[in-house]
Amino acid sequence: MITRTKKNNSLLAGLLTATAASLCCITPVLAFIGGASGLASSFSWIEPFRPYLIGLTVLVFAFAWFQKLKPQKHAECNCDTDNKPSFLQSKTFLSIVTVLAGLLIAFPYYAQAFYTKAHQPQVVATNRDDIKQAEFKIKGMTCAGCTEHVNSEIAKLKGIIEYQTSYERAMSIVKFDQGRTSIDSIVKAINNTGYKVIAQAVTNN
Repeated sequence: MITRTKKNNSLLAGLLTATAASLCCITPVLAFIGGASGLASSFSWIEPFRPYLIGLTVLVFAFAWFQKLKPQKHAECNCDTDNKPSFLQSKTFLSIVTVLAGLLIAFPYYAQAFYTKAHQPQVVATNRDDIKQAEFKIKGMTCAGCTEHVNSEIAKLKGIIEYQTSYERAMSIVKFDQGRTSIDSIVKAINNTGYKVIAQAVTNN
């Protein structure tokens, strides 16, 4: 019984580390769905530890599978006992938990699927001199989901002509009509996601 409890605890630990490894990308999706954009970057500090958490998860599940697949020692007695394992001790359950952990680890690669795709707005500027382009340096983005979150907030503003955000470059480039929106409004929209604009530069189009 103690051994089975230890195995269950190790699987729970594996799921927790797998969840923690992708928490920096799971949180923005939950914040987006729940309408609490400001919480999106709450766990972005975990990103540097992600490789170690993934490694720990792999070790936990490798050990669990080793324990499950190694030959079992049978007691040398004619005891009439029921050794049939429960579902929680079965290979089926271990397989399900392993797949779930894999999906959690891979979450950053499909997180953008949970966001409503922001369409590029079609704004016709009445005065070409009002068309400006700004580059925003953003702190806290860690995956494609973060990119979609920032884009979704920028797209809500009036006067946005086009935008391009990249978490790899930690930057968003926005073309807008300054007669309809302003730099401050764009900065506020980005900051509302929980990520922070740390630098900006404006140029004429």
